[in-house]
Amino acid sequence: MPSPAPLPTADAALASELAALAEVVAREAAVEIRRGLERTRQVTATKSSATDVVTDVDQAVERLVVGRLMEARPADAVLGEEGGSRQGGSGVRWLVDPIDGTVNFLYGHPGFCVSIAAEVDGAMAAGVVIEPWRGEVFRAVAAGGATLDGRAIRANAASDPAACLVATGFSYRAEERAAQARALGHVLPRVRDIRRVGSAALDLCDVACGRVDAYYEWDVNPWDVAAGSLIAAEAGAVVSALDGRGAPGEAGGVLAAPARLHHAFVTLLSEAMAAGTDTLPGSPSALR
Repeated sequence: MPSPAPLPTADAALASELAALAEVVAREAAVEIRRGLERTRQVTATKSSATDVVTDVDQAVERLVVGRLMEARPADAVLGEEGGSRQGGSGVRWLVDPIDGTVNFLYGHPGFCVSIAAEVDGAMAAGVVIEPWRGEVFRAVAAGGATLDGRAIRANAASDPAACLVATGFSYRAEERAAQARALGHVLPRVRDIRRVGSAALDLCDVACGRVDAYYEWDVNPWDVAAGSLIAAEAGAVVSALDGRGAPGEAGGVLAAPARLHHAFVTLLSEAMAAGTDTLPGSPSALR
């Protein structure tokens, strides 16, 4: 999505306040996640498939995050990945992913984070992503830029897909993974290389700070991409659904790329879906 237009003064102040709260809460959550690495993690539930797991730490961290946000702002709404959702009347809604990259966390493998975003009247206003393994803090405020550990960051200015390092991710549903693999077979020969981290939020942050040139994924949830999308957009990337027109999230998927590269990737991914992959969520047939 293009960088948002500047908010009115009062809303800009609110967005900064929400970003500051999100960072304080996310830092506390990151400490709890690191503590979870020091003991045996327990799988407590599954979601879209038997391999799409929830751990006891996911649930504990979401309770912590939602509790802290409600202590500070009890009238706000919350959408949490693990069910910690509630209605509100303030016009502010928090989108919380307590651990994005749970399978990585379960195995003690790098590639997981806590992601907290805030919307004001439906428009994304603030986002924070903290990667507990390295302690990196990504933060953005609408129309206020994006930072990594307090330093301004910018996406790469790539223009040629063939010279681009591209991140992607896969569904936990077997039939969708098979289709995504076929799509990847079309993309891979046409880019520099592919990276698969296992966290949509971190993939978007990697676009924001130039660790990859672009990122795409089918079938993502709002909490997966809310904070990361704002961070990438504020760092100069164009963030959209896979068709290049809609907002990122859910069946429309997500695409983040520099402005000079975005249209080329919309075309490339459309070709990939047409190459026998139109059963994917977000594909032309699925969107009809």
